[in-house]
Amino acid sequence: MSNEDLKHTFGYQQVGPQQRQQRIRAVFNAVAPRYDRMNDFMSFGIHRLWKRSLARHARARPGQTIIDLAGGTGDVARLLADSDRTLVLLDPSIAMMHAGEAKGLEHITRLGGSGEALPLADDSVDTLTVAFGIRNMTDMDAALQEIHRVLKPGGRCLCLEFSKPLALIRPFYNLYSFLVIPRLGAWIAREPAAYTYLVESIRRFPDQKEMQARMEQAGFAQVRYRNYSLGIACLHIGNKV
Repeated sequence: MSNEDLKHTFGYQQVGPQQRQQRIRAVFNAVAPRYDRMNDFMSFGIHRLWKRSLARHARARPGQTIIDLAGGTGDVARLLADSDRTLVLLDPSIAMMHAGEAKGLEHITRLGGSGEALPLADDSVDTLTVAFGIRNMTDMDAALQEIHRVLKPGGRCLCLEFSKPLALIRPFYNLYSFLVIPRLGAWIAREPAAYTYLVESIRRFPDQKEMQARMEQAGFAQVRYRNYSLGIACLHIGNKV
């Protein structure tokens, strides 16, 4: 991805949602082969602990229909999958889903689709998870409304995302994000521009309270959140009543 494409993706120049979606998809297609390795390096492996906590809070049960939205290579889907439930990994990047094949996707159905227009019926899903994916959607509010639409009454949305760290560590975190991560992207993933985009998308993402408010505006009730690693990541949970 070129620096010019990167500027378009950030919205520095006026482009339509479809063009921005295509460019975001190009980012993930470019990094797909080394995406998991890069995540381990960037987070020192801690992202796997956050995802396990998400899976525990999801409380997957027999007979449920569970969607892992923007599930990428399937880290979260594999934690939730079993033969006694329906687990669908839904992601717009086919390359990302292919990159997860080597780790096995047993009991998981893969489906291409975007969060802004979920290819699912109303009131058809018991639990929907989305880990580090909602910030890359062209219209997050539309995606939240879509999630609310497809959930059954009593269903839950669990959204794990980067957030705003506590003030004590924020300067060090910002230095690491803007100086170290793009260099790791150049060294490991060979895509420095893509990881510059990903860091910028984290910086622009709403903080904990704003994300809670946006979920409530989309119709979710009993919205609450749980910080991880001093607020570097945050798990937001909302119910459909």
